[in-house]
Amino acid sequence: MKRFVLDSYALIAYAKGENGALEIYDLLDKALNDEAEIFMSVINWGEVYYITLRNQGKESAELFKATIARYPINIIEANKELTLQAANYKACNKFSYADAFAAALAKMRKAALVTGDAEFKVLEKEIKINWI
Repeated sequence: MKRFVLDSYALIAYAKGENGALEIYDLLDKALNDEAEIFMSVINWGEVYYITLRNQGKESAELFKATIARYPINIIEANKELTLQAANYKACNKFSYADAFAAALAKMRKAALVTGDAEFKVLEKEIKINWI
């Protein structure tokens, strides 16, 4: 079964109907039909929550949280192994700490990272990236 990790960019693009939204819809459909597994770091999940809270308010942020809970996305807690891999990525690359968690989760789960964030380009030789 194919595995995918969503970063915050991918989920926000989906929620806003931006470029890449159709690809995320297709992945969610595959996950619902047991054709794929989708993961997201709790750090990236929190990032989408705070961005929604900051830009649209508490009601929208809570709606996001409730909606995501119904999606076939496995929210993965940040344990020591994941955190150390993320710290290594952050120390060696110029992207956010939250982005480092998405990359680390993709590496650890042997999954493709789904993103449109060009900052991940530096990791193309280390992890598979599905660009949206």
